[in-house]
Amino acid sequence: MTLLQIMPAADPGTVYVRSDDPDVIRKELLKLGVRFARWHAARRIPSDADDATIMNAYRSHIGHVSAESGYHVVDIARLTPPPAGPDRSEQIYPNRERFRQEHFHEEDVVRFVVAGAGCLYLHAAGNVYAVVCTAGDLLSVPSRTIHWFDAGAHPRYTAVRFLREGDGRTARFLPDSIAARFPAFDDLLEPS
Repeated sequence: MTLLQIMPAADPGTVYVRSDDPDVIRKELLKLGVRFARWHAARRIPSDADDATIMNAYRSHIGHVSAESGYHVVDIARLTPPPAGPDRSEQIYPNRERFRQEHFHEEDVVRFVVAGAGCLYLHAAGNVYAVVCTAGDLLSVPSRTIHWFDAGAHPRYTAVRFLREGDGRTARFLPDSIAARFPAFDDLLEPS
């Protein structure tokens, strides 16, 4: 379920807005200069689709966004659960805590979710905007917007990523991150 939850940066326990309505999400994010849209594939794609199949299925959308905004690098980002440990227990995603630290990029953060779900947390205008994106969601966040990302302890997330330059993935981390005080991806999805 696509979801937006807005909380004051100083009080993670207070929720100003919680909505799964795409129009509400679009309107609230637009106030920050963040673009939210929904895409549909030209044809059905399998859950285990390779990169070429994904790129082909969304070719016209990818071409439009690339031309419109000058993105020269388009690739696929995947997060999957790590394999079970020697005792067959599930392992926790090893890089999760790194993604869950406040940071920013010198480039826009533009992702189209193809499969699974993930949450991009935006720290802007005195609030934290937790945006849970699912398959079909396009999110375009302006460069230098402070954010963090979480796809849960056992992530299943595949997205098309757009960049102007190949080095746009470089993150600049903030020393006093507030991320740990806010609900994690798994917590956001639990019924209230």
